[in-house]
Amino acid sequence: MSPARPRPQQTEMRKIPNNGNLRVPRVAYPLGLLACLFIYIAYIKWHWASATQAFLSITEAAAGARRGQQAHSPSGAAAHAHEVFYGIMFDAGSTGTRVHIFQFTRPHGETPTLTRETFRALTPGLSAYADDVEKSAPGIQELLGVAKQDIPSGLWQATPLVLRATAGLRLLPGEKAQKLLQKVKEVFEASPFLVGTDCVSIMNGTDEGVSAWITVNFLTGCLRAPGRGSVGTLDLGGGSTQITFLPRVEGTLQTSPPGYLTSLQMFNRTYKLYSYSYLGLGLMSARLAVLGGKEGKPAEDGEELVSPCLSPGFRGEWAHTEITYRVSGQKAAGNLYQLCAARVSEILRDKVHKTEEAKDVDFYAFSYYYDLAANVGLIDAEKGGSLVVADFEIAAKYVCRTAEAQPPHNPFLCLDLTYVSLLLREFGFPGDKELKLTQKIDNVETSWALGATFHYIDSLSRRKSPTS
Repeated sequence: MSPARPRPQQTEMRKIPNNGNLRVPRVAYPLGLLACLFIYIAYIKWHWASATQAFLSITEAAAGARRGQQAHSPSGAAAHAHEVFYGIMFDAGSTGTRVHIFQFTRPHGETPTLTRETFRALTPGLSAYADDVEKSAPGIQELLGVAKQDIPSGLWQATPLVLRATAGLRLLPGEKAQKLLQKVKEVFEASPFLVGTDCVSIMNGTDEGVSAWITVNFLTGCLRAPGRGSVGTLDLGGGSTQITFLPRVEGTLQTSPPGYLTSLQMFNRTYKLYSYSYLGLGLMSARLAVLGGKEGKPAEDGEELVSPCLSPGFRGEWAHTEITYRVSGQKAAGNLYQLCAARVSEILRDKVHKTEEAKDVDFYAFSYYYDLAANVGLIDAEKGGSLVVADFEIAAKYVCRTAEAQPPHNPFLCLDLTYVSLLLREFGFPGDKELKLTQKIDNVETSWALGATFHYIDSLSRRKSPTS
């Protein structure tokens, strides 16, 4: 309420008839004016003090309401200038379980930005507890403790908690995998976070590839700028490998086999992606196949797996998915690289679809692509870098040649480099095709976890606002 305006001061005193009975001394006029002025100033001071107090009370109440709304509003609702929200993603891989805790900021009406990531990992992978699911709980609880420390308690109930398992659980018998997932869900439901009916599941390979694509294109700014070209992603895990990109050529859409194209809705846009996951062609599974073993099955009677991809004089043991294999090199005449390449080609024959457009797309590669390149000095181990596909072949030939005379520190390096160089060729990449290898973009892991979290939160928002 605005303060009442004082009446304008009269510039001329009304004349009072003088009948000789009343005379007002002249000194009374200025004294009266001073008294009125004093009363007026006192009134104004009191009024503004009251108004200021009322304003401060209203402001504090509004701020409290905003704080309460932020603590309890669902993700996707922006009732104030900058909404801060979180997402928790458990990555249950074949070699370990990792938790990613993402903090997002969303200006009102705009695309969210990632402001922070917290990451922790435990080994072995969840699949290692397939025969005793109770032993999986302490590790999950330990990683949940990291989330509790990282996220303000007032936001716990609004923070989605999700676990997605990849090739490690995909390779398990269905019943064992489901028992593990049920145990994890029980632990999740006892936590203070937002847990949905779909909080725990095994990702199919396509979702893994698409989520990695979202991560990289979000971090490079391609998703926030609709007119900007997107980049493709190459992910090489232990059990599977994925290739994903956004086709620009109609021929790619027309000639892709069934199951290689998938639609993705993000930020009110629909993307039709080329994405495929090759189960069994991840580096560890492929290594086992090249050695002559079978996934999930020990060698009969402890028999050695003999391979032309190992140094002729090498003999040792190798553990994969909790099974230990005895392995040794094959004594054979000929060049070690050529012998190994012939064996790898047998494993890859007719298993990978080659698409013409891939050679013209900018690709980011990570996971074991990065680890192998860093191991042999093709890129900086900390910063990453760029290389061409032929660099893997050159490195493979060098390592295999030196391994003939002296087994390297990593006896599988010749095999692994040969496999990666031939896999990339099978995808359709020429030797001079440049790849960007990175572990992080803007200090955030280039894994599928961010993309999967972002997509999950975006889907929650669409469920709550079906008309948006």
